[in-house]
Order: sequence, then structure tokens, then C-alpha cells
Amino acid sequence: MSGAVADRIRRLILCGGGLGMAPFAPGTFGTLGGVVPAVVLGACFDGTPLVLALLGLGGLFFALGCVLGGSNQRLFGQDDPGCVVIDEIAGYLIAVAIDASLHGRPGPWTHAIAFLVFRAFDVLKLPPARRAEELPGGLGVMADDVVAGVQTAAVLWILHAVGLP
Repeated sequence: MSGAVADRIRRLILCGGGLGMAPFAPGTFGTLGGVVPAVVLGACFDGTPLVLALLGLGGLFFALGCVLGGSNQRLFGQDDPGCVVIDEIAGYLIAVAIDASLHGRPGPWTHAIAFLVFRAFDVLKLPPARRAEELPGGLGVMADDVVAGVQTAAVLWILHAVGLP
């Protein structure tokens, strides 16, 4: 495989199959790259198989982002460009995996709330997300969104505890 073809494949993966190329709010569109497979997996599985499927897919995207994210500077001219959304995909999947492990299959309201809360945490980068973003290479690209995913899961846990979706 030529270097140019390999770079195109890297870009496609990092940009969430093109979702990150949206003309505005690429992170929001990129997060949809996590919502869609989470909903599909939720339609196919429940219980432990669902949690494992969500964690497995989230872990796969995390690993790909860590490995490929180190080439962002060469591919895009920046360490963490907005078009790279593999981190949003992984972070969302991790959030709903944690929620599914605690509360079962997420319903439509849970997905909607998780989407909004995750986007807020991803944009705000509350501690320790900002610190995680400073990690080197692809790990830094991915880590802040994993933190945002865990923070999202914590908010969902609180909402479930008070009787909301």
C-alpha cells in the first residue's frame, strides 16, 4: 500500500468516516459516530453482551486514536485538529457502556441526554480533562474525551438515581 493511500485511510479513520469534515460543529457530528453504533448495538444486545460490545468498540476506537493520533501533525498540520473526531466516538461509547453496565440498555432519552452532556463536557474540558489533553501524542488527543465520557456517565448515574431516564 502506498504512503498516500495509507494516509487517506488514516484520515478517514481519524475523521470518523468523514463526520469530522462537517462544515460546522465537527465534534458534534463526530459524536453521532458513537451514538449510531450504540443504538444499533442496543437493539441487538442487552446486559453483559451489550456492555462488552460497547466497551469493545469504544476500546477499539480509543486504541486506533492513540496509535493514529500521533500522526495528526503530519496529516493535518495540528496536534488535535477539529476534524479528528475518533476521540468523540470513543468517549461517547465509553459513557453509554458505563451507563449500560449500571442501568441496562440505554433508551432514547438516555442517549439524548448522554449526547448533550458529553458534548458539554467535551467543550468545557473540566478537570481532569484539560490535564489529560496535555498527554503526549495520540493519547492526549483521546484521553480528554475518555474523561468526558466518564464524567457523562457520572451525570447519568445521578439522573437515574433521582428517577430520570
